[in-house]
Amino acid sequence: MQVKSTVNAAGRKVPLLINGEKVVPFRGVGKHKPTGRKYAPPIPSCTDYPPDGNKVLASLGEALRKCGLRDGMTISTHHHLRDGDLIANRVFEIAREMGVKDLVWFPSASFPCNEPLIKYLEDGTINRIEGSMNGPLGRFVSEGRMKGTAVLRSHGGRVQAIQDGEVKIDLAVLVAPSADSFGNARGTGGKSACGVIGYAKPDSMYATKVIIVTDNLVDIPCYPMEIEGNYVDYVVVVDKIGIPEKIVSGTTEITKSPDRLLIAELTASFLELSGILTDGVRIQAGAGGTSLAIGVFIHEILKNKGWRSAFGFGGSTKYMVRMLEEGQMGYILDAQAFDLDAVRSVEENPLHVPYPVFNAYNYHSKGNLTSMMDIMILGATEVDLNFNGNVVSHSDGYLLHGIGGWQNCLHARNVILPLPLFRDRIPVIVDSVTTLCGPGELIDVVITERGIAINPLRKDLIRRVKGSGLPLTTIGELKEEAENICGKPSKPEFEDRVVAAVKWVDGTVIDVVRQIKTKK
Repeated sequence: MQVKSTVNAAGRKVPLLINGEKVVPFRGVGKHKPTGRKYAPPIPSCTDYPPDGNKVLASLGEALRKCGLRDGMTISTHHHLRDGDLIANRVFEIAREMGVKDLVWFPSASFPCNEPLIKYLEDGTINRIEGSMNGPLGRFVSEGRMKGTAVLRSHGGRVQAIQDGEVKIDLAVLVAPSADSFGNARGTGGKSACGVIGYAKPDSMYATKVIIVTDNLVDIPCYPMEIEGNYVDYVVVVDKIGIPEKIVSGTTEITKSPDRLLIAELTASFLELSGILTDGVRIQAGAGGTSLAIGVFIHEILKNKGWRSAFGFGGSTKYMVRMLEEGQMGYILDAQAFDLDAVRSVEENPLHVPYPVFNAYNYHSKGNLTSMMDIMILGATEVDLNFNGNVVSHSDGYLLHGIGGWQNCLHARNVILPLPLFRDRIPVIVDSVTTLCGPGELIDVVITERGIAINPLRKDLIRRVKGSGLPLTTIGELKEEAENICGKPSKPEFEDRVVAAVKWVDGTVIDVVRQIKTKK
């Protein structure tokens, strides 16, 4: 069947139907307003549950059967166990044993450990994935091997889709490092501690059925609780929910690359000389090596000036924890902990606060935390001459990354992209991004080892750093320099078939990914 398409406000051709459902094309930043009321799951009755509050069942299989697992259901999981997760794959293994077909997997993210799910995509147990993908799963989708069409959302876009009823979760299977028999759960304690489980919060509140899986059953109440037992149907206790060394890193280290360190130093200098970095500043940075180095430089500037960041929003790391403990940060608002120091801190320090993404990134809410942030440090796989950004695919056209919170973070007051000018001899600055994930009007500065390009829309920043001695240039000049060094790579070729849709933070379709044309 031929699906009608249109050109959206970003100039991208997108279909009007995806997986048989009508979609709204991207209309521009802030142009699409929600209508109606929030989605609500069916009303339960406490008389359907044990009066003593003990919801523990003998196995995950029993819990799935009691939840009525059947063909076509949407199953959600969260990613706080990262590449150490032992439960998400097991859900679909059981579904396969039960003969269930055409499931929709709705993860907050996937990791290489989820590669075994490819066999369930191939045999029809899973119809499609609606969630950001990494590695093997992204390649599988790019090659057109998945039955349904993938839908890629940011972390906040996922919350928006749940809240608005765009995605109706039939069954949420949520792992918890600690839980009690009533279903109260948290991310600290036990042998599989991951710090926080805030990404699971909306799933617990909006799913029709909710299963908590833990390897650390504690006495009631499991406190402090991130998920409340009143939302939980069943609790399953297993020997092991995850592999600890793959859940969090014992050490999260700054880059040792001279070029990346130069980028980090230039970024910190730009923030200081532009006046963006001030006393009381609000900061978010990633957990990559360059971002960590930037955080260390920022820490030193704050310390030398006697300043303090009001709060940092995480992904938390030991470097952010150090700022908190040494007095250069007032609070950490934590959506996920990346290393053991962060896990320890969130458990011990009352100023390190679990802060669900539900309360931070949801664009259809009564306020947006990221719009209050002064400094947002992000990455990208590509940036084009109009400052548009791509984070899900590379220049070869393959899906290899998730969106994460990247789109949501673009609404900060100052969005900085510290990037190498090229990776593996492939320029990062291109004429037009392969996949559009975020519009250039929201990206303020691109900082490379060979110069700093400020978006012409930010005339205020250009004025502030004029005469500063910083290596200022234009995005066009950066592109030309990269191509002089590396040459201009050929563009990938695509089939007509749409294999994935990229949603913007308001639920509209900003771009699509087409099947990669492979060589015969």
